[in-house]
Amino acid sequence: MTYDPATANPLFGNPLRTRDDVERGLNALFTPLLPYFSKGGARVRLDGVGAHFDRAAADLEGFARPLWGLTPLAAGGGLFDHWALYRQGLANGTDPEHPEYWGAVNGIDQRQVELAAIGFTMKMLPHLVWDPLEQRAKDNLAAYLKHARKFDYADNNWKFFRILVDLGLEECGVEFDRSYTDAYLSELEDFYLGDGWYRDGNVRRIDHYIPFAMHFYGLIYARLANRDDKRVADYKERARLFAKDIQHWFDEDGGALAFGRSLTYRFACSGFWGALAFADVEALPWGVIKGHFLRHLRWWSQLPIASGDGVLSIGYGYPNLLMSESYNSAGSPYWALKAFLPLALPKDHPFWTAEEVDADFSPEPVPLRHPGMVMQHTPGNVVALSSGQQNWQMRAGAEKYAKFVYSSRYGFSVEADERAYHSGAFDGMLAFSDDGRHYRVRETNEIARIAGDTLFSRWKPWPDVTVDTYLLHAGYWHVRVHRIETPRPLHATEGGFAIARADFNADTYIDETGRAIARSRTDLSAIVDLVGQREGRAFRTLPNTNLIVSKSIVPQLRGEIAPGATVLVTAALALPAGDEADMALSNPPEAPGIAALEALFASNGVDVNAILVPERF
Repeated sequence: MTYDPATANPLFGNPLRTRDDVERGLNALFTPLLPYFSKGGARVRLDGVGAHFDRAAADLEGFARPLWGLTPLAAGGGLFDHWALYRQGLANGTDPEHPEYWGAVNGIDQRQVELAAIGFTMKMLPHLVWDPLEQRAKDNLAAYLKHARKFDYADNNWKFFRILVDLGLEECGVEFDRSYTDAYLSELEDFYLGDGWYRDGNVRRIDHYIPFAMHFYGLIYARLANRDDKRVADYKERARLFAKDIQHWFDEDGGALAFGRSLTYRFACSGFWGALAFADVEALPWGVIKGHFLRHLRWWSQLPIASGDGVLSIGYGYPNLLMSESYNSAGSPYWALKAFLPLALPKDHPFWTAEEVDADFSPEPVPLRHPGMVMQHTPGNVVALSSGQQNWQMRAGAEKYAKFVYSSRYGFSVEADERAYHSGAFDGMLAFSDDGRHYRVRETNEIARIAGDTLFSRWKPWPDVTVDTYLLHAGYWHVRVHRIETPRPLHATEGGFAIARADFNADTYIDETGRAIARSRTDLSAIVDLVGQREGRAFRTLPNTNLIVSKSIVPQLRGEIAPGATVLVTAALALPAGDEADMALSNPPEAPGIAALEALFASNGVDVNAILVPERF
């Protein structure tokens, strides 16, 4: 390791195999926050990083998000010595006359997000956070929550936040208008697509918010609701269906597919597995669920995800603002503590008593129509071919949603300079330039379809340029077929997978006509031109572009695109270094016929749900 594991990850060295290990891990993650609590206990300010919301809301975020882990800890009988600090913070943060007042909610506001954790805690632990408060503090807290819940919430998973607040108010005997609760529960139904899948609002994307938000909150509601039997049964059945699909977003080592926004929440991805346990939903055998849960935590325990004092950083595999969203403050990463929900369960719960079962994935492709992906498990990795989704609101939205391929082991890269075409990483992408400086990549689709385990999309990098792309798995390789129609000459760069780059250029590179190969001590990545003679380049990317490693290499194919019609056929792979990788490298796939692909979609293609915004919106 090139970092000090004792300070760069509070989970490092923890075997994370038992309930006691998980409880110890949570305490190790929380303890570094204590010096950052304000004098009055209501605010936690970790550094000077700003978000699009005000500083008081960011400080509330730092205060509230740890509750997603601390509350289950206490509910399950675990010891936590700082509930007096949290009671003090609740009293002062909701007191308009106190200097640490959080500020009033007067519209859609980040505070509404953070109050959900407080509502959850009030529901689970009224004896620790409500009953001991003086009456004035109770009145202030109740008034603050009731005021905040009157306003509209963002039209997505945020609607669950009002519901969680209401669960807490109800538990503490506070009267409120229940019609607000019922309205949001009904409106959340509009997001359900079927087969266990939701969309997160009126958007053309389906990402990790489905497991670590829509299902996570739904399963909490299913466990804690005092009535509403029909909806509780629906939430549980949808989670059972979803588990069968979302397990393929995890690899055999516990890594999750790096895809979409909010990846700085890191092991929040494991929250879905923990929520199944919390709601007593044995969607898969308990040992399988436990295996997914613990392997994911262990995967994260090996990476430098914290600063020198043990505070979780903004970033993914290491501290990295380049990949962040505008709503990420320094406290944002502590949504990762959603993973600790199973600590609310006693030691004799079958989730904890079951023997952990190793992953047992077939190498056969797994098509997922709703997100428009075809998953394939390879050694230490899961590879997702993606028809492409859309996110125009977030930084690096094209990289996070519209690449051709995503991976758990190799992550993906965000671009560091949109005016430096020749320095672009473009892993899993096809980039075009008409001036050698600026570039265009796939950002959205006009059409996205799936036929069996093959994907098709039509996209326009410019209004006068059309690209039809077909994607299919071919053993350890995957194949991309692009048919390009352009009225003018362009230059194109297409990238394979990014792998870690060693210091002193100690890796092996092959740059030649028709292919590029990068080989490190741990991994091999290659891209091959199956039709044509593009030039290969094993490109040393700009630092801090890849999400998992700070220095990377991306094999690329580069060449001119003449006016008219051009067909490019590309094969790419990445595997852990070794004989298996060498054997695969020596046997690239053959180019598929484009006529056969067209015929396949003419007879069997169906639309991908991810880009179909329902008419009801």
